[in-house]
Amino acid sequence: MKIWVDADACPVVIKDILFRAAERTGLQLTLVANQSIRVPPAPNIKMLRVAPGFDVADNEIVKLSAAGDLVITSDIPLAAEVIEKGGYALSPRGEMYTTDNIKARLTMRDFMDSLRSSGIDTGGPPALNQGDRQAFANHLDRFLAKHASQGTSEQS
Repeated sequence: MKIWVDADACPVVIKDILFRAAERTGLQLTLVANQSIRVPPAPNIKMLRVAPGFDVADNEIVKLSAAGDLVITSDIPLAAEVIEKGGYALSPRGEMYTTDNIKARLTMRDFMDSLRSSGIDTGGPPALNQGDRQAFANHLDRFLAKHASQGTSEQS
């Protein structure tokens, strides 16, 4: 199992949690972004810089990830593609996207997108708070405890 991070929009505090988890577990962690991001000097942590452009990093993650891999993203369409491929997707706020909830998330995302394109100000997501960080860290730890050792690709 590998961990992939949609790193352009991933908060620094979440990246720090992921760096510690990768160092602790030895799992391969790859941050994918269209700009350089500093990563700790560890053989299992790397940064993959892709060309700038709409969905370039997302497409690279889908291409390189495999069933059973974990992708950290707040991008709903990317999460849906990862799940369809047999992988797992976890948001930086600690929400695990699943086959049970991804369709509803896609529908809501598309609805909000249509509101924004018609000129309605929908605002953005609230700032990441301590509860979100804790939820992410807890869900990541539970996921890694369950999946890292068994290498399973079943959906949770």
